[in-house]
Amino acid sequence: MKKRNDRRRFLQSAASIGTIGALNAMLPAWARSMQVGAGPMSDNETLQFDLAISAHKMHIAGATGNVMSINNSVPGPLLEWHEGRDVVLNVSNRMSQDTSIHWHGILLPFEMDGVPGVTFHGIKPETTFTYRFPVIQSGTYWYHSHSGLQEQSGVYGPLVIHPQEATPPRYERDYVVMLSDWTFEDPHSVLAKLKKMSDYYNYQQFTLRDLYGTEGMTRSEALRTKLAWDRMRMMPTDIADVTGATYSYLMNGLHPAGNWTGLYTPGEKIRLRFINASAMSYFNVRIPGLPMTVIAADGQDVLPVETDEFQIGIAETYDVIVAPEGDQAYTLMAESMDRSGFAAGTLATRAGQRAPVPALRKRPLLSMVDMGMDMSSMSGMHEAMPADTHPGHPAAHGQSEPADPHAGHKMAGEAADIVDPHAGHDMAAMAGGPAVSMQSHAGHAMGDMSKVGPVVARHGPDNHGPGNIGVAEVQRDRLGERGTGLADEPHRVLVYTDLRRRAQDFDARAPGRELELHLTGHMERYMWSFDGVQFHEVKGPIEFDHGERLRLILVNDTMMNHPIHLHGMWMEIENGQGDRIPRKHTINVMPGARVSALINADAPGRWAFHCHLLYHMEMGMFRVVRVS
Repeated sequence: MKKRNDRRRFLQSAASIGTIGALNAMLPAWARSMQVGAGPMSDNETLQFDLAISAHKMHIAGATGNVMSINNSVPGPLLEWHEGRDVVLNVSNRMSQDTSIHWHGILLPFEMDGVPGVTFHGIKPETTFTYRFPVIQSGTYWYHSHSGLQEQSGVYGPLVIHPQEATPPRYERDYVVMLSDWTFEDPHSVLAKLKKMSDYYNYQQFTLRDLYGTEGMTRSEALRTKLAWDRMRMMPTDIADVTGATYSYLMNGLHPAGNWTGLYTPGEKIRLRFINASAMSYFNVRIPGLPMTVIAADGQDVLPVETDEFQIGIAETYDVIVAPEGDQAYTLMAESMDRSGFAAGTLATRAGQRAPVPALRKRPLLSMVDMGMDMSSMSGMHEAMPADTHPGHPAAHGQSEPADPHAGHKMAGEAADIVDPHAGHDMAAMAGGPAVSMQSHAGHAMGDMSKVGPVVARHGPDNHGPGNIGVAEVQRDRLGERGTGLADEPHRVLVYTDLRRRAQDFDARAPGRELELHLTGHMERYMWSFDGVQFHEVKGPIEFDHGERLRLILVNDTMMNHPIHLHGMWMEIENGQGDRIPRKHTINVMPGARVSALINADAPGRWAFHCHLLYHMEMGMFRVVRVS
């Protein structure tokens, strides 16, 4: 347990280097070392919290900005709950606009979920809404506004639920590490710029000179390749919509110069609870010189797996154990996926210690695989699609056949009957050149195919309408692939197939049906949707039958990663781990990927289902699931 004088000494030291003012502004969001090994609470004790959301100016990211804060801090205060207790949260709105709080990943009555227009009317100005519900889970979670773009302005905070019974492994320190992105621009201005020019913040554009300078590519091949990308309205560098051109990346509310520091005593084991609370940013997290043992994902315990780096999607959480050695400092490095910036902090034995901050690595590039292209037509290779082994297929996990598998979507052995939705989308052919023109630059065109997941399905004839610029010609199982930009790292990198649930509570019932949804969009028009239909065009909710077990299949027809979040219920991602498949509340779906998850529809009510890229959700990648 952290001693009070540890914190006092840290603040005194901070004052001596002239940063006490900024630290004082952040104290409500302090990711303090929580009490480890606390005894059980009284059976009749109810936890009560008072939260106030207000708009004001505040020192943040090295300057003064207009924020929306919770209890005058960004992030909001760390809430500690206890499994088995009831919580009461009085949320007061001190702004001139409606607001809300959603308890991300928490199982609760749908009326308490906090999504305006779906579960309640929102919190009107100068009113207080009381959330009240039992806590029936434990782990690392977070909370945030679900009203407009308020989350981008600072309405978010960390949430930790202590279990009724302690589970291994042992540790002596317990820190939250909350990652986020901050812009001094009005979020509505950011969105307006994206709608007018989707690559407005992309300062890493790929030029003809870049292509021509690539070994083995002739001038004509470079020109045809560049024109092909242009016609797809994409660039190989379109990794993130919003970048470090406007974002400062924060760790527990501090930019890198603020140097959030977690203190430890040599010989201790430390639990770090990483939460990605950003609006639009994926992070690659590593601690140079210090291995991490992952023990939980999205609040759910997993069997320990040691790694050196992991990519954390928006809204995901990962808990890790680290064992720093000696009297030294370690840098917590959270590099944005597009390499346009980073958040960073320090683990140290005393205040003022710092370790070197590694340089940003080379920007990643999208590939033909990310386009969902059939590589066999471009390189002469043959990509076999093994029958009945696509993600989610019963044969892959020894399950019985569902009632209606993949209606309308042809599988292996049926490719000859498919109307090719990519006719005219062959990259070289689009630019007027032969397909072979793409072979000579495998580095950005195709990538190393030995590191790419297998083709598990091919797309049917549905192109999903004008709201979608294209479809994934082939769909891949990419759960075993490293995150975008990490394929060639020499160290260990966590992948979804590494995750195995600790609890032996798998529901062996076969799913009674399958529901397939495609993630769709038009980057140039900045339109985002499911199955080509934006939320304002949807005629009704997605229907789940109360008590049913179903398989949800997500197909990403876009060239961007999408973190998909289902409220109120777990998604058990089918990652090949049999009865150990992990529960998640948010699943990252890589470009051109096909992912499946099992769901127990055990929560009656109306639930939000959406992409957690804030501006994608705002522009239509949102649905309502009704369980009845």
